Amino acid sequence: MNCIVIDDEATARMIISQLCSNVPSLNVIEAFPNAMQAIKYLNQNEVDLIFLDIHMPDFTGFDFIETLKNPPKIILTTSDPNFAIQAFEYDCIVDYLVKPITQERFNKAIAKAEAKQSKPVTTNSNEKIEKLETTSGNDLYVNIDRRLIKIDIPSIYLVEAKGDYIQVKTEGKNYTVHSTLKKIADKLPDSLFLKVHRSYIINIMKIIDIEDNSVLIKKDVIPVSRSNRPELMKRLNLL
Repeated sequence: MNCIVIDDEATARMIISQLCSNVPSLNVIEAFPNAMQAIKYLNQNEVDLIFLDIHMPDFTGFDFIETLKNPPKIILTTSDPNFAIQAFEYDCIVDYLVKPITQERFNKAIAKAEAKQSKPVTTNSNEKIEKLETTSGNDLYVNIDRRLIKIDIPSIYLVEAKGDYIQVKTEGKNYTVHSTLKKIADKLPDSLFLKVHRSYIINIMKIIDIEDNSVLIKKDVIPVSRSNRPELMKRLNLL
């Protein structure tokens, strides 16, 4: 994987580059002392992975991510452990490394990045869906191998975006569909479903527990973004 390093500290850039040199699959192309230089580079070049510091003068790591239209995989490297929950609101972030970084921990982060790059869009007990069809009452119809399969909408407890696909999890079976979160959101009733994160729609009737910025549904811990939390709390029947 071709990668770049963005960190305002020269020593930190050198350490990350050294850690990369011990991983045969990594090729450090450039290292930048600030986000602006990296943005100019990325406007003309593509990379597979970015090692990004959070705290930098004038332009934070999160500010940098927001400027990218199609960000590659990103591993955050920081001395501050307090932004981990915020970090994983971004689909492009695959890991969060707190300095000082050991080679062992670094290698685990790279394994995650490589898995995300090569992982096929399949899950246990899944059927691959070609496309979504219209809804009828409490039913969602999907086209599988030229057959229309009916899904009971109330049985859906989670919808997750996975790149160009979405995964629909139900009480009985999981389905993978080539679509977008927005398209399925338009077909689900607002009375039951709520988008709580850029990658997740949940059935609020299936919530088991809520803690800080996450909800538990079945065995899935789902992050709740700061902007969506007020609407979630508004929809709950609180005592």
